[in-house]
Amino acid sequence: MAAEVMLMNEIESTAAHMGIDMNIDFNSIQLPPGEDCGIVSDDEDVYHDDQLEFDSGFGNIIVVDNLPVVPREKFEKLEGVIRKIYSQIGVIKEDGLWMPIDPETRKTLGYCFIEYNTPQEAELAKEKTNGYKLDRAHIFAVNMFDDFDKYMRVPDEWAPPEIKPYTPGENLQKWLTDEKARDQFVIRASTDTEVLWNDARQSKTELVYKRTYWTESFVQWSPLGTYLATVHRQGAAVWGGAATFNRLMRYAHPQVKLIDFSPGEKFLVTYSSHEPSNPRDENRVVINIFDVRTGKVMRDFKGSADEFAIGGTGGVAGVSWPVFRWGGGKEDKYFAKLGKNMISVYETETFSLIDKKSLKVENVVDFSWSPTDPIIALFVPELGSGNQPARVSLVQIPSKEELRQKNLFSVSDCKMYWQSNGDYLAVKADRYTKTKKSTYTGFELFRIKERDIPIEVLELDNKNDKIIAFAWEPKGHRFAVIHGDNPRPDISFYSMRTAHHMGRVSKLTTLKGKQANALFWSPGGRFIVLAGLKGFNGQLEFFNVDELETMATAEHFMATDIEWDPTGRYVATSVTSVHEMENGFNIWSFNGKLLYRILKDHFFQFLWRPRPPSFLTPEKEEEVARNLKKYSKKYEAEDQDVSMLLSEQDREKRKVLKEEWDKWVSEWRRAHEEEKWERQKLREGEASDEEEEEYEAKEVEVEEVLGVSEEVQSFEE
Repeated sequence: MAAEVMLMNEIESTAAHMGIDMNIDFNSIQLPPGEDCGIVSDDEDVYHDDQLEFDSGFGNIIVVDNLPVVPREKFEKLEGVIRKIYSQIGVIKEDGLWMPIDPETRKTLGYCFIEYNTPQEAELAKEKTNGYKLDRAHIFAVNMFDDFDKYMRVPDEWAPPEIKPYTPGENLQKWLTDEKARDQFVIRASTDTEVLWNDARQSKTELVYKRTYWTESFVQWSPLGTYLATVHRQGAAVWGGAATFNRLMRYAHPQVKLIDFSPGEKFLVTYSSHEPSNPRDENRVVINIFDVRTGKVMRDFKGSADEFAIGGTGGVAGVSWPVFRWGGGKEDKYFAKLGKNMISVYETETFSLIDKKSLKVENVVDFSWSPTDPIIALFVPELGSGNQPARVSLVQIPSKEELRQKNLFSVSDCKMYWQSNGDYLAVKADRYTKTKKSTYTGFELFRIKERDIPIEVLELDNKNDKIIAFAWEPKGHRFAVIHGDNPRPDISFYSMRTAHHMGRVSKLTTLKGKQANALFWSPGGRFIVLAGLKGFNGQLEFFNVDELETMATAEHFMATDIEWDPTGRYVATSVTSVHEMENGFNIWSFNGKLLYRILKDHFFQFLWRPRPPSFLTPEKEEEVARNLKKYSKKYEAEDQDVSMLLSEQDREKRKVLKEEWDKWVSEWRRAHEEEKWERQKLREGEASDEEEEEYEAKEVEVEEVLGVSEEVQSFEE
């Protein structure tokens, strides 16, 4: 520090001697346009792509017309109402609200100008409040200030619009036509986001697209894999394309924190939470539902965090996420939200409540949609110290008809698990014992597609076992349960069918004492990974449920995440930056063979790209399965070619290594020969290098008698 002060004193002294004024206003110094003095910004790409457009022209100003005309004494009240409406959408600049006054009447002129920080906020304000009904006589007409210049340039005489030639867009599903039938995945590590091919045959990845600072928090695939969504301060964006990922649409939502797609990718839900100006007030939540293709806001919801805190499995600032749950399959026809004593169900044709009213259900605490049909399963807990039992109900939408109800007695908690085809619903009920000092768990199994929806009760062999995990086989009839006490619980497999396909649940097997606390079924069923995460340090067991046998056991130390690829051929295990060491991911075959491993510092995300459902009919899929050998010949030949190529590459590697070894040996032999006389000098002329030639190696056999015994044998003639 002393050295720095001395240096500065010397500079000031030299400047004074030379008559240079050191009192410089550095803020007044500006570089010429385009000059960077050779110093390139780290985030230049982000700056050009995603910078907030502050103070660019008049794009951040809106004009609100059809306001009430009021005298000066009511001016402040009207300004307060307008400010309250428009400050919910974005930040209004200081002195950014101006209402002109008629100089003669001293009354307002019925319109005002509002200036936001960014054009995105102004566009959002126009979109949300144009047509806003303040009262019967005053319906807002909102325009962008820049639009007036556009309207002024409209010619007096009409001319037909210029017809532009059609330019087809990119095929967003082209990645599905990969000749090698590979799958893609996205990873985030440090500041980079990469989309990669999983080239498992070559035991490596192949880069598709890479970008630095592509997102400010996380990325997310859409459910059918068409889009990759990124999150930014000013909103969300979706990207897609064949080889390069182009930005397809932006969704203005300042300070967005969470996003969620509808199952059919038609809509995008965005969420933000804003701190109030008054610390005593609650955070204000804004939720927008966008049309994915057009970027238009179809419906918005605003309120306090408490209003959106009911239900859900996770979120931020006390808000459960997802707030809205989608139903009706891939058609995206309905979405619903849990409220106090009600479930609000909306339809997407008008984005209004079905029958203009919510479904009233006293004390409802949870609900879930069937993955394929417009059916809601809801849970109401026990009330009145057990006088009113808990219940699970199935409700048809849009008719709101109750299809089935099951009362549950002495229930402390309940969780619902739908099978992926909507064929079955498992309800895990934790029940009190008679003394209410402990609980035990059982399952109520609903057969949704059968007549009258029969229900079966399943209790474990030891009903006091704690349930650690439950998972349905995708598209199948089996399920797995981890139960018992750590560190070595049991894992049981059950089937909803018996040997004769009768409607009875049956146990297939129980695996005793496994180091597992999580279940990961293959998307195609049949295979499952029994995983020990967190405290079990990444223990993995690859299990074949058809044969009821373990295919392999392995370990990925400190693994935090496990995900099957959408085809069920490969499994990815990863260690994210939750741990500081061994960050990266492993790719395994379905039967537990480690194919390759990639380490990445500051590793945040690994996500397989989802695939849309197959276009093949069930009959065609059965025909393919029957004639699999015929179809597999092509791929077996390709596998053989790849295997031969890899073998050739291995041979080349071994050849190079042998040549390097021979070269190294030759170098040392030459050095050995050159130093021969030096060695003789050190040994006083003894030529010991050839001494070994005086000896001859011989093999000598040594026989050793361990013992002698005599035994008389009798021979019969």
